[in-house]
Amino acid sequence: MYPRRTLDKTKPWEYFIEPFKILDNLAFIGMYHSSSHLVDTGDGLVIIDAGYYVTAYATLNGIYALGYNPKDVKYIFLTHWHKDHTEATNQLLNVCTNAKVVIGVRDDVEVVKRGYAKPDIVVKDGDTIKLGDITFRFVETPGHTIGTVSIFFDIKDNGKVYHAGMFGGAGPGAMLKEDPTYYEGCKQEYLNSIEKLRKEKVDLFIGNHCWNNNTDERCKHFNDKNGVNPFYDEKEFYKFLDFCEKRVLKMIDDGV
Repeated sequence: MYPRRTLDKTKPWEYFIEPFKILDNLAFIGMYHSSSHLVDTGDGLVIIDAGYYVTAYATLNGIYALGYNPKDVKYIFLTHWHKDHTEATNQLLNVCTNAKVVIGVRDDVEVVKRGYAKPDIVVKDGDTIKLGDITFRFVETPGHTIGTVSIFFDIKDNGKVYHAGMFGGAGPGAMLKEDPTYYEGCKQEYLNSIEKLRKEKVDLFIGNHCWNNNTDERCKHFNDKNGVNPFYDEKEFYKFLDFCEKRVLKMIDDGV
């Protein structure tokens, strides 16, 4: 249902996706294997997830290609500490010199400080950050990592309000017992996080990875004649949560 291509991380250029706008003030500036998004709040820019060290050039290219200036980036939000989301943070800060780094409070902050960045702001469940016309709300959704946070915000485009959101860490790999980042109780925390996420209103599902919402495929349909934004879907986020839940329940049943 949510296919993922086999990746060779030594050849990041093979997974380049042309930067594009999902809405006038929300854009994808990442690559297939390391999603990054850019939000224009009207009073500065926000990057959601920095990506790999080897993909920093693509993230910066996306900012410039869409007509923005990296020095207008005010925040870099990190959904969790894994390197495909955080490794390029210090590189981006070398150019996005006015940006502050934001990450979740539980454990993730300590891991990130050891290598990828020094967080300026540590958020906990229900915390908000307002910039310009947009208020970003952080929800603790542990499981993938202890400190994973999901992000939700309302965003206007051509007079319509979209309820945007992402699951900050949906992949099951870190919950395998042989994974070095595995922790006791992670699967149950993950299931609890899914139940929490079901209560959110999301009609613009942002992928924490391209395969969460088929970002790379949806972007091809902006010129479809029906005039509906291909990322607007009142059911897709919840279908994905169902998929994630079934996958982890199977892991529990299989004893992995």
